[in-house]
Amino acid sequence: MSIRARPAPAVYEFFAGGGLAGLGLHGFRTLFANDMDRAKAASWRANHAGDIHVGDVWTLDAGDLPGRADLAWASSPCQDVSLAGARGGLDARRSGAFWGFWRLIEALETEGRAPPVIVIENVAGLLTSGQGQDFGTICDVLAGAGYRVGALEMDAAHWLPQSRPRLFIVAMRGLSGPVASGPVGPFHSARVVAARTRLSQRAQAAWVWWSLPAPPRRNLDLAALLEPDTAVDWFTPAQTGALMALTAPLHRDRLEAARASGERRVAAGFRRVRVERGQKVQRLELRFDGLAGCLRTPSGGSSRQYLIVCQAGVVRARRLTGREAARLMGLPDSYVLPKGETAALKLMGDAVAVPVVRALSDGLLRPALEGRAVSPASAFPGPT
Repeated sequence: MSIRARPAPAVYEFFAGGGLAGLGLHGFRTLFANDMDRAKAASWRANHAGDIHVGDVWTLDAGDLPGRADLAWASSPCQDVSLAGARGGLDARRSGAFWGFWRLIEALETEGRAPPVIVIENVAGLLTSGQGQDFGTICDVLAGAGYRVGALEMDAAHWLPQSRPRLFIVAMRGLSGPVASGPVGPFHSARVVAARTRLSQRAQAAWVWWSLPAPPRRNLDLAALLEPDTAVDWFTPAQTGALMALTAPLHRDRLEAARASGERRVAAGFRRVRVERGQKVQRLELRFDGLAGCLRTPSGGSSRQYLIVCQAGVVRARRLTGREAARLMGLPDSYVLPKGETAALKLMGDAVAVPVVRALSDGLLRPALEGRAVSPASAFPGPT
């Protein structure tokens, strides 16, 4: 008798953007995807088989969702809970889209089609937005629906040369996923531990410390992902000088040390507004640690990221390209980007890093759905 292969687990992907979460969900098949941004949906179609529904999540009903998914993934808009934004919380218009998503889960529940696994992905600022009530509300809602719930703060820097911490709230019902006996680093950060103490009794009773294998040692740095010097547009010496004049003394010293070394040194930089002696001043802040700063959209509260290269005593500067941003999100060069640089940077700035989702999928989601055990992430000490 032949043994029928188990079908790949299925996912509904909400707020799908350009589909980076779907690319990271290794071994899953997408039953349904949606996003209200037509430009992002065009990128999704250019890089995925099938189609994506374009429209506000509030306009959907359970009848729009085919079949029964094993996983509902929601990367709901982050602007209202981001540390860089106005932090209006879940009551604000954009991040309030979570409730549109949850309305669909409740509708699926009445039809016996609610997924056994739910993942809510957002910025780490969700842990403290609304004085911590937003995170607590989501956990309490999930617990009230009978889900076990836990959260992991995962930084893309473990896999990619980009500092990009993101929060993943993972809820499961009727499944036994890999669980640790308490918080384990690096994914149970001090912020997650503190947020857990503020939860309702119901949410605390449903809480679990999801376990993921320790990430491998990252073997990429920023310089390895950059375009050849001859393939990009550099600032003029005057433009470079004006940009370097914005550096604060500490960053200027780092820049001078890199220039004086004569070696090729690459730095990532952002312009930020700082308060000095009671006055707001614009500063260029540099990092020479092999990591880019967190990619943001052009309107995400910080300027577009700069690249500064010191070599043979000369300092040159330019802007990060859309293709380089895509590489920093873990995408291959075969991924089709929008034609405009601003559109490409916006798409990447709003997305989730592919290797991070892959680690979550391989280490937690699929083992739970397939009934497999995974060794706890014991290589790191817990938060102190």
